[in-house]
Amino acid sequence: MVDVRIVEDDLSGEDIQALVAFHLSGMHANSPACKVHALPVASLRAPGVTFYSAWVGDGIAGMGAIKQLDPAHGELKSMRVAPEWLGQGVGKAMLRHLLGVARARGYTRVSLETGRGPAFEPALGLYRKHGFANCEAFADYVVDDFSQCLTLDLRS
Repeated sequence: MVDVRIVEDDLSGEDIQALVAFHLSGMHANSPACKVHALPVASLRAPGVTFYSAWVGDGIAGMGAIKQLDPAHGELKSMRVAPEWLGQGVGKAMLRHLLGVARARGYTRVSLETGRGPAFEPALGLYRKHGFANCEAFADYVVDDFSQCLTLDLRS
């Protein structure tokens, strides 16, 4: 496990913009076009979305965001680890950070939407290891052969 520093980020740096672009490219490569719910930089700056970057030394290592759906419910968005940091605890550190933010805000539940298939299995494993379970669709999502929704009850 590496020493990860997580900071709230305004998405103005070239490194983080490149990681967002990499994330969007990966989502488009592994998802039907109508099922890409990953957010571009402008949407990650929207009100109600708080974006974080993860750093190891001076290098960008990952990213993640939390979107407020209502006063008790948050959504995880744009979780991605830079390829060179995969398997070194960056995703786990970001997930723990985002869950800490959710708890500090008083959310009772955190949810996410993701795809199915080999490209999504590592992230699904991380979420499930931290207690996330499949749930009904929330917000504007639809659960189908590709999309699935997961949630974590923060009250326990």
